[in-house]
Amino acid sequence: MSYSPQIESFRKLHEAGCFVMPNPWDLGSARWLRGQGFKALATTSAGFAFTEGRADQDVPRDMMLAHIAEMVKAVPDLPVNADFENGYADTPDGVAANVKLCVATGVAGLSIEDATGREADPLYAFELSVERVKAARKAIDETGSGVLLTARAECFLTGHPEPLKEAVRRIEAYADAGADVLYAPGPKTAEDIRTIVAAAGGRPVNALVYGDFGLTVDDIAAAGARRISIGGALARAAWAAFIEATRLIAEEGSFKGFAGNGPSAPLNPFFRKDLEARS
Repeated sequence: MSYSPQIESFRKLHEAGCFVMPNPWDLGSARWLRGQGFKALATTSAGFAFTEGRADQDVPRDMMLAHIAEMVKAVPDLPVNADFENGYADTPDGVAANVKLCVATGVAGLSIEDATGREADPLYAFELSVERVKAARKAIDETGSGVLLTARAECFLTGHPEPLKEAVRRIEAYADAGADVLYAPGPKTAEDIRTIVAAAGGRPVNALVYGDFGLTVDDIAAAGARRISIGGALARAAWAAFIEATRLIAEEGSFKGFAGNGPSAPLNPFFRKDLEARS
């Protein structure tokens, strides 16, 4: 079966080696990352939420779908993977319906996580979580699109008492349920990444780097991950500089927060040339 060029490219990227898939949050950041030669991009729910004056997880489904479609349109020659949170539904049927809406945006891949977003019960029960992955798998297959399904085990990020052990249990089950890519965000050591890779049983694993853990791309590749994403890290880095600069102005009357600023170059010449190419 033949798929779109973007989906074919995305599938090939997962066959061997390890690639970095950074996460832009608007058209400009997407075009800049494309210009740096990255072969695939992913949306970030947190990065986009901040641009809308919302907290992560507080973006409604239709707003997120519109953003995902915008990101796909921003880089039409690159695969885009959608951070589709928990599928915007609790039930398998709800996940399936929403997954089809996400596929319709033109993405090459999408992720479904097992975090509920509720403090009292932060993870969906194991059996329900597996059924949700199966429903997402069936929904994608019914579209005939070839979109890659990433199943996320959120054990580290939701405060599970034994995050690695539970992540392994879920990753094994999600692989059996038909996920194309497995993802347990949170491990900070090569050893834990290797454990997740082993649990995936040969299927590609996405590793998340959201801070400086002392690991390089080569270290993570050596641990067996095929894909590295950085979630909202780039957006938070931009916000960190913004927050510090405004703090200095408000509290000290100082503009020292601008000390590291460069001139508008290379932004102006890059975006002028890029817009010409797009037009």
